[in-house]
Amino acid sequence: MKFGIIGAGSIGSIISKKLVKNGHDVKIADARGIEFLEGKELAGTTVRVEDAIKNIDVLILSLPTKAMPSIRNIIDQVGEEVIIVDTSNYYPFRDDKIEEIENGMVESVWVSNQLGRPVIKAFNNLLAYTLENEGTSVDSSERIAMAVAGNDTSQKQVVMDVVSELGFDAVDGGSLSDSWRQQPGTPAYCTELTKDELTIALKKANKEKAPLLRDKVIEIFAEKKDVDFSHEDVVNLNREIYNS
Repeated sequence: MKFGIIGAGSIGSIISKKLVKNGHDVKIADARGIEFLEGKELAGTTVRVEDAIKNIDVLILSLPTKAMPSIRNIIDQVGEEVIIVDTSNYYPFRDDKIEEIENGMVESVWVSNQLGRPVIKAFNNLLAYTLENEGTSVDSSERIAMAVAGNDTSQKQVVMDVVSELGFDAVDGGSLSDSWRQQPGTPAYCTELTKDELTIALKKANKEKAPLLRDKVIEIFAEKKDVDFSHEDVVNLNREIYNS
């Protein structure tokens, strides 16, 4: 398949590397300009953002939530047949407060509205370390799972197949309006669950509590900024707080 990726941070670059390793054609761009890719070790072909959207099957957006409106003019040029994947997570301390989301709008519904296109929500509920290092073969009994949400079932299935190919079980997270169940602050978010566990976690999610629990974890990290948290520490903290 042919992929375009806009965003060369940790998630975008890891996805690119894994896709290239699996034989896919990948172009990767930085929304701010190709000069921001200089010096980075990236898989795939580095291109201008205008070229990342050409002749592709899937476009993966790996940008901060607040940056999504800035690429609307680019998305307007994307072919109607192209699947658009949103990997973002909303954090007010980074994204500034977005009033609609603060008032309850689902993050990826807001993203879809800003882009003027349907999106599939995926690659957002695993830590970068997990995504890069903990994928396993399809027959693994303890395979970590990833939630995938969206309104178009055929597009969602394509993305779920890609998730599986990259080493993770895919769990159908429902419609895009249901994707809050995999947002920060929920039991499904960055807690490294198996398929059965993730299915249960999505059902357990509490929409009102999620932002409060999200901010509680951020506060703990801020208070202990001198502590060198291991990956396991982060996962365990997420499990403890998000299940409370």
